[in-house]
Amino acid sequence: MIRRFDMLTYNIWWNLFLISLGTAIYSAGLKGIVIHHGFVPGGIFGFSMLLYYLTPVISAGIIYFLLNIPLFVLGWLHVSKRFFYYSLYAMVFASLSYELLEMDFGIKDQLYAAIAAGGICGFGVGLVLRTLGSNGGLDVVAVILNQKFNIGIGKTYFVYNVVLFGTCLVFIEADLVIASLILVFMTSVVLEQTLSLFNQRKMVLIISSRNEEIAEIMVKNLNIGATYLRSRGVYSGQERNIIMAITNNIVLKKLEELVFSKDENAIFIVENTFNVLGSSFTKRKIY
Repeated sequence: MIRRFDMLTYNIWWNLFLISLGTAIYSAGLKGIVIHHGFVPGGIFGFSMLLYYLTPVISAGIIYFLLNIPLFVLGWLHVSKRFFYYSLYAMVFASLSYELLEMDFGIKDQLYAAIAAGGICGFGVGLVLRTLGSNGGLDVVAVILNQKFNIGIGKTYFVYNVVLFGTCLVFIEADLVIASLILVFMTSVVLEQTLSLFNQRKMVLIISSRNEEIAEIMVKNLNIGATYLRSRGVYSGQERNIIMAITNNIVLKKLEELVFSKDENAIFIVENTFNVLGSSFTKRKIY
């Protein structure tokens, strides 16, 4: 299934589908919850909505479109033309869907509304960022920072929004700012989880006196590749091979049962990883 998703990564229609779906979900979160509670959702759209709340002359969708123009120049110069065109489509679709959608999810409680809106918006943005484009706005800056400095996209959003909401304290009431921060935090968390969907792996280290037998069964029965790491015990001075393997949550439990059924004294170390690139795993995404 992983390889099938890798094949779709560069498919134009798959990218347009995910961008359209993610943008529609994001716009639904804004129009169905955010605007009814006066939240500031963060990012460039959040700044656009803040300007709209203060001077409701031009709609937030149009303000968002205008603010994106200089950011798209950055995308063209520092990422790629393909990224530019996909992001342009997403930005136009976001502006239109925001203007055309009219809905109210009917959530009255401010806390529940912030959590729900964050979940919906984070999932929508995450779907778009799984493509070769972005939603425009702060996404463009976040992708550039991620590509050049490996800074997490969710972290870029959170830092920017802390600055934004510090400014908001001057113009809107504190309770609303706190609720908006909860919204942004939820957006960042769900965004990161959506980006890791189908990519998250576990790195396993196995220390056992029967490592050759375990490694053979891993390859034959579980179809898991493995690597030997040469080691030497500090106390005993004994040299041995440690098995290093990369797997996912589904196979992890089977691997654990295999190891301890062969050696009840084995040491089984699991390390969480975000994703693994290369070889038979997820291919590196080039914008």
